[in-house]
Amino acid sequence: MRRQKGVFAIFKINLKMLGLLTLCLLLGAGALITAAATAEGVEVPIVMYHSVLKDESRHGQYVISPAELESDLKYLRDHGYTTILIEDLIAYTQGGPLPEKPVLLTFDDGYYNNYLYAFPLAKKYKSKFVISPIGRFSDLYTETPDENAYYSHCTWDELREMAGSGLVEIQNHSYNLHQSDGGRLGVKKLKSESDAQYKTLLTGDLQQAQDAIEAGAGVRPTAFAYPFGAFSKGTPELIKGMGFSCTLSCEEKVCRVTRDPESLYGLGRFLRRSGVSSKEFFETKMKLGA
Repeated sequence: MRRQKGVFAIFKINLKMLGLLTLCLLLGAGALITAAATAEGVEVPIVMYHSVLKDESRHGQYVISPAELESDLKYLRDHGYTTILIEDLIAYTQGGPLPEKPVLLTFDDGYYNNYLYAFPLAKKYKSKFVISPIGRFSDLYTETPDENAYYSHCTWDELREMAGSGLVEIQNHSYNLHQSDGGRLGVKKLKSESDAQYKTLLTGDLQQAQDAIEAGAGVRPTAFAYPFGAFSKGTPELIKGMGFSCTLSCEEKVCRVTRDPESLYGLGRFLRRSGVSSKEFFETKMKLGA
């Protein structure tokens, strides 16, 4: 009888060990599945526009025609792409969905011609885009309106109207650090600055832009677009520390966004130059559909 009890005891112990082993295997498999799902992600091509003008003499690296922009929107629509906003990318990292073929269209600097030409096309094609204005210039042209397609910037009322449409998202491009005059380049740190001085300057400027956009356009930016794509060691951490969930660079690469929120920092963008067809730009330059 004692021998039988011993056998049963061993049997119970073995069952317990088997159960623990099974649980460990299941947990490990779950972790692997979760890691695979996190690592897999979605490729998100991002286009970087600046100015839109009809004047052919101005077309070039940073200026395209309204016709070229419309051609881009037609190409994306006809090839099954869905324009999204940064809020959609943030939601994706939190478990939300993305369309099968997402694409992000961004406009830097906040030129008035974006409101004049790009916004009507967005409404016509139900396309979404992100616009990142320079805060100081939106203040300037709000105080002294001058609706000139060549040099004016959007007023806060125009930015508020676009944001209210649900098609346009307003993001941060600095308040007064969009400079390349031989001194500071964008938000880069000067050699003469201490870390403390740089932190005060950078966070102060970006916070001023945040407050101006919230007061003027009625929205609070969640992303920062680096002017000229320039930054210094430590800059990304300072920007992240301010609560920005995403940053946009000028590096030309297609990004893979995963469920990991860290994947939204340093997103690459392809500069849309004038003089090439939409097909050539998207298929040859951006390798869409490759």
